[in-house]
Amino acid sequence: MLAFLAGLLLSLASGASWRGVRGQESPPGSRFVCTSLPLDAAPSGCPLPPVPMQGGALPSEEELKATVLQLRETILQQKETIGNQRETIRELTSKLSRCESFPGPDGKPGTGGWRKEFAKGKDTMGDLPRDHTQVIDQLSRTMQTLKDRLENLEHQLRANVSYAALPNELREMLQRRLGDLERQLLSKVAELEDEKSLLHNETSAHRQKTETALSALLERVSELEKGSSAFKSPDEFKVGLPLRTNYLYGKIKKTLPELYAFTVCLWLRSSASPGIGTPFSYAVPGQANEIVLIEWGNNPIELLINDKVAQLPLFISDGKWHHICVTWTTRDGMWEAFQDGEKLGTGENLAPWHPIKPGGVLILGQEQDTVGGRFDATQAFVGEMSQFNIWDRVLKAEDIMNIANCSTNMPGNIIPWVDNNVDVFGGATKWPVETCEERLLDL
Repeated sequence: MLAFLAGLLLSLASGASWRGVRGQESPPGSRFVCTSLPLDAAPSGCPLPPVPMQGGALPSEEELKATVLQLRETILQQKETIGNQRETIRELTSKLSRCESFPGPDGKPGTGGWRKEFAKGKDTMGDLPRDHTQVIDQLSRTMQTLKDRLENLEHQLRANVSYAALPNELREMLQRRLGDLERQLLSKVAELEDEKSLLHNETSAHRQKTETALSALLERVSELEKGSSAFKSPDEFKVGLPLRTNYLYGKIKKTLPELYAFTVCLWLRSSASPGIGTPFSYAVPGQANEIVLIEWGNNPIELLINDKVAQLPLFISDGKWHHICVTWTTRDGMWEAFQDGEKLGTGENLAPWHPIKPGGVLILGQEQDTVGGRFDATQAFVGEMSQFNIWDRVLKAEDIMNIANCSTNMPGNIIPWVDNNVDVFGGATKWPVETCEERLLDL
């Protein structure tokens, strides 16, 4: 069929003529024979075969050209298909040749052993059936078998891992940890044995003394938990700030009114180095350093008023109780510094004519960078303090001496030292304070 169409196309394109009689049917068993003629030659008794048309009319030249183009396109598609099939045949032939070159069942190449084995229906590719569904099933079973064997090997490997197979560093670390645990256990056992021996050997009087001390301690804890009723007198307490941190501090609940003069006195004990830190600070909106007493680093003790600074000739970092007083007045910015009742220094021009602003926050043990916060651990006070009082006037020197030598008790008229006016935070403590006379003996 393909050869016939090709011949027909060539004949039509070159002006070929058919040998036969137009309008007559060929006798049975006969065929048309077409001979090529030049385009300008007249046909000699070779009319075209009859072409059936609608209504019996002969086709026009345009219709013939369209038919020729359709035939040509069909032939090109057939040729492309034939080319693809030839390429497939060549590829299959190459693969068959390679397969035949492999050794056959007799061990000799080129003997056609594989083809013979296939012809017999035997398994020649790793004992796999020739049906693809059977091949898939068998491969699945094989994969599951391999998976099971791998899991068994893994279990055996885990079971066979011994201490000796561990890395040296891991073994040494485990030995050290075991040794540490053993020593800790032995130490605890020894401590328990000692305690047991002491309990057996102590007398009933010692037991009673121990129970009495425990009862007193429990009673003291209960008093501290109750708050304002913790102390026999509301001013007989001290605030302890044992660590240099930014979260231990005390806070005075009351605030200051507008002041044109003041006196601040307190007892404190510290041996911190370098510098005892900040015993107290007063901050207001817009000015964090409204009033600050600070000894920071290797600097001397300083009094700050409205961020202006005066250095005070005080020396209190010897670990003993000391009574400190500072006075200030807005008139000419006059200030005085007292230690243990004695005036050690005086000066002027410290924030003159600046009234102390009201409504701020008064903090014990920390320097404020903002009102009530942003503490710096390096500026924190470390130690104990008591009897922090503020007056709205400059006290006389003899009054300060009487307070320092315990001959008079004069609470501050602006900020008095009372238990219910002081809160502690961050682990700061409130404990009973030594009597004034005991503090004097410490000097």
